[in-house]
Amino acid sequence: MDDKRAVGPYRFGMTRTIGLAATPAEIETMALAALARLPAEFLAHLGDVVVQVEDFADDELLAELEIESAYDLTGVYEGIALTQRSIEHSGTMPDRVRLFRLPILLEWCERGDETLEHLVAHVLVHEIGHHFGLSDDDMHALEEAVL
Repeated sequence: MDDKRAVGPYRFGMTRTIGLAATPAEIETMALAALARLPAEFLAHLGDVVVQVEDFADDELLAELEIESAYDLTGVYEGIALTQRSIEHSGTMPDRVRLFRLPILLEWCERGDETLEHLVAHVLVHEIGHHFGLSDDDMHALEEAVL
């Protein structure tokens, strides 16, 4: 199968065939594959957004977002949306998307109706949507283009 949107071993529609929980490196590979499938007009304006995978959000972030359980947060965008930037924001840290592996795995198990790759792409696109200042409807449309 020759798929131009393939990155590493992950092509849209492929499922994992191993029985162990996905490692942070595997989740990152899935996320980067989804990122590569973004439409060109979005990729051109992504800049230096960093994608990181951690097991859970830290207590400080959970408190800031007023989330009680670390299992309730699958990802977060940290940065300044393109729609809100000005010259005053030059020299700031790069924007980043943090994906939280264990909550993603739990949600995947609970849903049971999609591949892990699909869920990782869904969470990533939602967080990238915040970078672009997109509405929920626009995020859904972007997700359709990626998935």
